[in-house]
Amino acid sequence: MWSVIRKSRRMSMTCSLLAQSLTLAYHYNSSPAIKSTCNPFSPLVSNQSSSSSVFLRPVSAPAIRAFCSKSDAMSSAQNSDSVSHLTQREAAEIDETLMGPLGFSVDQLMELAGLSVATSIAEVYKSNEYDRVLAICGPGNNGGDGLVAARHLYHFGYKPFVCYPKRTQKPLYTGLVTQLESLSIPFLSVEDLPLDFSKDFDIIVDAMFGFSFHGTPRPPFDDLIKRLLCLHGYDQTRQKRPVIVSVDIPSGWHVEEGDIGDEGIKPDMLVSLTAPKLCAKKFSGPHHFLGGRFVPPVIAHKYKLRLPPYPGTSMCVRIGKAPSVDISALRENYISPEFLEEQVESDPINQFRKWFDDAIAAGLREPNAMALSTVGKDGKPSSRMVLLKGVDRDGFVWYTNYESRKACELCENPHASLLFYWDGLNRQVRVEGSVEKVSDEESEQYFHSRPRGSQIGAIVSKQSSVIPGRHVLYQQYKELEEKFSDWSLIPKPEFWGGYRLKPELFEFWQGQTSRLHDRTKSFWFGCNWNWLGMDLNNEISIVFGLDPQAVQIFVGCNILLRKSTENGYGKSTACVPD
Repeated sequence: MWSVIRKSRRMSMTCSLLAQSLTLAYHYNSSPAIKSTCNPFSPLVSNQSSSSSVFLRPVSAPAIRAFCSKSDAMSSAQNSDSVSHLTQREAAEIDETLMGPLGFSVDQLMELAGLSVATSIAEVYKSNEYDRVLAICGPGNNGGDGLVAARHLYHFGYKPFVCYPKRTQKPLYTGLVTQLESLSIPFLSVEDLPLDFSKDFDIIVDAMFGFSFHGTPRPPFDDLIKRLLCLHGYDQTRQKRPVIVSVDIPSGWHVEEGDIGDEGIKPDMLVSLTAPKLCAKKFSGPHHFLGGRFVPPVIAHKYKLRLPPYPGTSMCVRIGKAPSVDISALRENYISPEFLEEQVESDPINQFRKWFDDAIAAGLREPNAMALSTVGKDGKPSSRMVLLKGVDRDGFVWYTNYESRKACELCENPHASLLFYWDGLNRQVRVEGSVEKVSDEESEQYFHSRPRGSQIGAIVSKQSSVIPGRHVLYQQYKELEEKFSDWSLIPKPEFWGGYRLKPELFEFWQGQTSRLHDRTKSFWFGCNWNWLGMDLNNEISIVFGLDPQAVQIFVGCNILLRKSTENGYGKSTACVPD
């Protein structure tokens, strides 16, 4: 993340610089295209966190992409004017080439296209708010894409319905229908559809006609298009209406000229496939995605295609900027099993391990990422993300530069807070305690377990210090890389090592509906862990495992005051719902 600070005529930038990426960045920098993006004269502040996420594994090309951007498709927005757009002839030629000399089959391309549509929908319209989906499918390949998308949406947690009035009696299409029927996905005739789509559906997938369509729509599709057009009248009355997602081409549009006569569907989302068609330049809806991550380099070279890179392993990528949103309206309605006191492990370390294992089993990305908050003698807090590298009876361990800001603050005030947030499970854990350096032996052992590129990066990167430019890091990295090219032992620098937080407080939080979240706390009293639980519905704090003389409970305001004891200490903790 870059923040720009202007001082006189000079511009200095602070960055979260991951020096371990220098292995990859240096080799990338040998490319003229990459070099041109770096200004060697811009002063930089190196603020490398040695436990940053990209470097849990050897440095590779996907890692640098993950560092530069978010992993989801929403983060890779690219200006639509910089992306290639295809004519109808070019789109047809590319399909013929894919299914001819390049060996793709029509069902393979249809599967990839339908999956791209479903993932694009899931990026924007979450199933807990937009679960009822109507897929209106035409007789051709575009309709087949819609059938595939409906199947994937079912597995994503949506409730799809399918209107397929002109069925194609070919094995490919009958097979797609059979697959949907095996999932008990309802098929609706045109007559079964309600006159007012707004009351029964949250999303309508327009998969009637694709880029090969000519002429004007015939019954029953002409009437269906008109009914979709009527939905836009709800915008004027501020009534909720279903969003429309068009597959590749909004039905009724000319593939190159767009919505001639302003009589076509006006979708909220357009999912272009392979590459956007010329008509997509006329699309004015808030969400434009590109799907179909299968274009071989030979096709891209032949047609001089300029396509945005797909982030991570996503099957879709946003084109253009995301629309502005009302921040105050952003809210997730959590759905989680209850987190009850009787389910809590008596030892909070074991409870943490249990939840940590759940996060790993759920496949969450970097479950060991944690926010580390520190406060120096000036009383000003600071936070940053680091990676947990060990947890045991003695506490939580991470590694960093001993000359960084966080290290200086820990020297002045050896107390910190850790926060783990596991989004997919609606869980977070907060840990507070005192901090001390790990032994030199521990730091030495971990340092030499890291990839050699990361070891060199730790030496090169002087966190929180000003440097003339990134080129200095590259040069120093290259020199050390050559120096240790014989695979001799790389010495750990004196300014690099680990910290251990010895926990004094745990707080386990699990999101619930209506903001009535579950929260339990554990305090260290003398030589025992003592739990504090909370029932937010009754607004009363519940304490167990404590001497009655150690606490006072105030019903209604959710505040617990702990009295001093011979074996413990006294503090006050406010416990209120978010």
